Amino acid sequence: MTLDPTELITSDKNTTVKLVKALLSQARQRKKQGQTVLEGAHLIDAALRSDYPFVQILLAESARKHPEVQQILTRLPTYTSILTLSDALYESIRSLGTGIDIMAVITIPVPSLSLVDDDCLILNDVQDSGNVGTLLRTAEAVGIHTVLCTSATAQAWSPKTLRAGMGAQFALTIYESLSIQDILDFVQIPLLATSSHTDTLIYDHDLSDPVAWIMGHEGQGVCAELMQCATPIALPQPNGQESLNVAIAGSLCLYETLRQRHYR
Repeated sequence: MTLDPTELITSDKNTTVKLVKALLSQARQRKKQGQTVLEGAHLIDAALRSDYPFVQILLAESARKHPEVQQILTRLPTYTSILTLSDALYESIRSLGTGIDIMAVITIPVPSLSLVDDDCLILNDVQDSGNVGTLLRTAEAVGIHTVLCTSATAQAWSPKTLRAGMGAQFALTIYESLSIQDILDFVQIPLLATSSHTDTLIYDHDLSDPVAWIMGHEGQGVCAELMQCATPIALPQPNGQESLNVAIAGSLCLYETLRQRHYR
């Protein structure tokens, strides 16, 4: 049922407002409800361009006349419900700073895992949402469409990861909460993992065929079980820095793969 967008919500006791506040702040609620929140016009535009369905739109009263908000509203399917909040109420629940005060509730996709025989990115317990979002954004940029996340990886569809990914999630198929055995059973292409304990430099390794790049935990790296099944690859660090940030390392690996195939 489409709600009347002119009806103004002012109470934080409103059922939808309480749900959205929980979805913005609690990973447990996002998992329980199977929903998340897109904040801001950019992410909503990314979802619209991907024809992604919305559960609900919420906007601040003062944002209704903003040109970008008006454009968004004209692009929504007619059945989309819209809730207008008082400025004070909207400000009390948002997690972003000042900006265009519009957000959307969406259902988190849960695709069924099948055999993977093309390029993919594996996130093995990468715990920082910013790192996960950056890696998703880089994967989308270089043309990798499949991302597999083990169980302790930060939620790919959390508001913070969505912001870091700049909407890349809508162009990817993302499998979450996977076990190590899931990875080993379903990924049918060679596993590669960065390591400081090898002499095989990335620039000397042939990346012309499909590969699965594994990026590991920020402190502990790729787990031993996956590392045993992967080819270790070194990123040269002539100045002796102990390690690279996982998002930087992953981006270098993905772009070297792209370079070898298309920009030799």
